[in-house]
Amino acid sequence: MKKYLLGVDVGTSSLKVAIIDENAELIGTASSYYKLITPNQICVQIDTKDMWRAYLDCLKNLFENQYINPKFICGISISSLCPGLTAFGENGEVLVDPIIYSDRRSVDEAEFIKEAVGVEKLFEITGNTAMAGAISGTSMLWIKRNLPDVYKKTKYFGHVNTLMAQKMTGEYAIDYSNASYTALFETTGGFKWSKFLCEKIGIDINKLPRVCPSTTIVGTLINKELIALGLKEGTKVVIGGGDTACATLAAGVVKNGDVCESAGTTNVLTICVNEPKFSNSFINRCHVVEGTWIYQGALSHTGSSYQWFRDNFYNDTIEYENLDENQAFELMNRDAEGSKPGAGGVVFLPYMLGERSPIWDPYARGVFFGISLRTSKKDVNRAIMEGCGYGLRQLSEMAEDLTGDKYTSFKSIGGGAKSLTWAKIKADITGKDIEILDMNDMAPIGTALLAGVGVNVFKDVYEAADKVEKKIYKVVKSDDSNKEVYDICYEIYTSLYPRIKDMYKLRSKIID
Repeated sequence: MKKYLLGVDVGTSSLKVAIIDENAELIGTASSYYKLITPNQICVQIDTKDMWRAYLDCLKNLFENQYINPKFICGISISSLCPGLTAFGENGEVLVDPIIYSDRRSVDEAEFIKEAVGVEKLFEITGNTAMAGAISGTSMLWIKRNLPDVYKKTKYFGHVNTLMAQKMTGEYAIDYSNASYTALFETTGGFKWSKFLCEKIGIDINKLPRVCPSTTIVGTLINKELIALGLKEGTKVVIGGGDTACATLAAGVVKNGDVCESAGTTNVLTICVNEPKFSNSFINRCHVVEGTWIYQGALSHTGSSYQWFRDNFYNDTIEYENLDENQAFELMNRDAEGSKPGAGGVVFLPYMLGERSPIWDPYARGVFFGISLRTSKKDVNRAIMEGCGYGLRQLSEMAEDLTGDKYTSFKSIGGGAKSLTWAKIKADITGKDIEILDMNDMAPIGTALLAGVGVNVFKDVYEAADKVEKKIYKVVKSDDSNKEVYDICYEIYTSLYPRIKDMYKLRSKIID
């Protein structure tokens, strides 16, 4: 009998599902957008009901339109954006819809955590600092302070994969890669909730769910809606992990020194290591590969900055009116090529709604530096792309300093990876060759691999990752013909934030 594995990936604004077989060959994929709850400029949550609707729509597409037999599915696993903090009531009801990484309501709580624990002690235990939204312990504390009745009713806090697993099985769990983003987990060694941190921060440790490796079976399928679609009751559900960690597993980032870039709404540089020697410039977490960790340099708003520019400065022109998203971006890329390297002297900081690594500043916002009366739309377009390149170079240099290794190339995955214009800009700015893999949606495939390990279709994560065919879409070589101008712009990029960072808090007093 055939054995299929289902991976579901909950992203920033869309949900994707992939089904693979026992040889890790892709059988089918589907995606659907869902709504975010954004009542103001600082609050960002996932609409749980609409997210679940998107999941059902994807499954219907796969089973009814792509004629995939759900009876062959023997394992399900979950990849999710991280964090997405959810509060559950006594009977599994969602008391608080997932608060995601770009939510900024818990700035005061982040400062409290750093003061209560001490920045160095917090980093020693968790490998991270505390930042509003980006580390979910701040959101837990915000709920306790501002929604005390909700906190009292909360049976468990969890992330999005906790939510999806609970809805499918009725059981609660969170994996190591997600727990690493809570400020309550012993990332650097103990792999358990820290009683010390819970007491210092004021979060009841009993409100935290079971924590386990990413290949752990949470429970079996009991959800009637999914069973009605054809999935077998009792199908095993594996907890999975954070989306970037799952994606890089599928890309083959499984051992010390493996490097990968994922380009999408965010741009993340991931480096796999076998020792928890961390830098506070990075987000540090347990990998979905047990016994390893990953450094993640997360540029939070690169792809979304480019989409913002499209929506506000390109969509109202005649030639863009009837194009789909990919066609519009292709035309924008060609337009950017009309601007010379250096973007006419414009340097862009992509901190559009705060930034995680390497500056950890929820107040930071985007900056276009060097605009003049000669600046064109093409220049600003290219400056956004180059800003991502400078951020990537900054993170890669920090990684090399930390590990002592010199990277000459890295793999690139994700929806934005196949922009050859952008890839060439990044290659030339970083001085690294970029190997673009011919797969866009790696996270649902990566978490399907975890399902396969959990239900013993694959021996281990290494066998699972090896089975994925990693076709090369394009290798983009770097060259140094524009090195001088890029070096100057990079110096501006790295010098700008330290010189203006104090102004961001002043700005926050009039907006946000």
